[in-house]
Amino acid sequence: MSRLQDVVVNEMKVKKQIDSVEEIQEIKQFIKAYVKSHSFIQTLVLGISGGQDSTLTGKLAQLAVNELKEEGRNCKFIAVKLPYGVQQDAHEVEDALEFINPDTTYTVNIKPAVDQSVQSLSEAGIKLTDFQKGNEKARERMKVQFSIASNTQGIVLGTDHSAENITGFYTKYGDGAADIAPIFGLNKRQGKQLLAYLGAPKHLYEKVPTADLEDDKPQLPDEEALGVSYHDIDDYLEGKEIHATARETIEKHYVRNAHKRELAYTRYSWPKYNKWKFISDKMIGDW
Repeated sequence: MSRLQDVVVNEMKVKKQIDSVEEIQEIKQFIKAYVKSHSFIQTLVLGISGGQDSTLTGKLAQLAVNELKEEGRNCKFIAVKLPYGVQQDAHEVEDALEFINPDTTYTVNIKPAVDQSVQSLSEAGIKLTDFQKGNEKARERMKVQFSIASNTQGIVLGTDHSAENITGFYTKYGDGAADIAPIFGLNKRQGKQLLAYLGAPKHLYEKVPTADLEDDKPQLPDEEALGVSYHDIDDYLEGKEIHATARETIEKHYVRNAHKRELAYTRYSWPKYNKWKFISDKMIGDW
């Protein structure tokens, strides 16, 4: 294992293997402890896409909320459907919601807000690419969730897990923005393991992962966009040796997208000489 892989594995907190019962209990306890330590929290808000990550986070959040209610804490879980117009896999969103069984569900169509933002920028002389418009969608979804949380005295849950975090495969201040990220520390295969244990419909965790943000490339698979498979990413996170090409791709993603894993840098927090001194000058330049 390379020195950088050793650093990444330590940072991403992925275990070589997990016990489903213990991991679920640990995540539920984290959610419950956070709620109990903040007296203002009355709701937990999460956008549901119908994919593996939001399905797992939503289910664990609802289970934690159910236990909190039994313990006398007044709170609820709010699931939010956030389509851009008509969502191609809308039926899978409904399947996920049936599995999660949330206390409350809202639907907010983000298309009018996103299109208006794109138009306003265009009128100012800023022409967004299709990829950049995809980021607008992610940030609008973030805004909606935080608005609902603010209105209901709640917090926003994130779906960021370690196989996503390592590559920076999320929109900065979009789907990467949240108050807590309960499933961080899991890789992709471990998320599947927990959903299987919880009895989720197989098609929700066996489907090809996609961010589905680009109009020109609908349902673009994550692995195609990243240039590396989740199998290799998961193996890397578990400290295993993988093919050199895959390792280099993963590490380039990790270094290039380091800024996404940080709050705004200050003159006291940047540059991080000690942490990155072993990385080559070229990689620092790419970062």
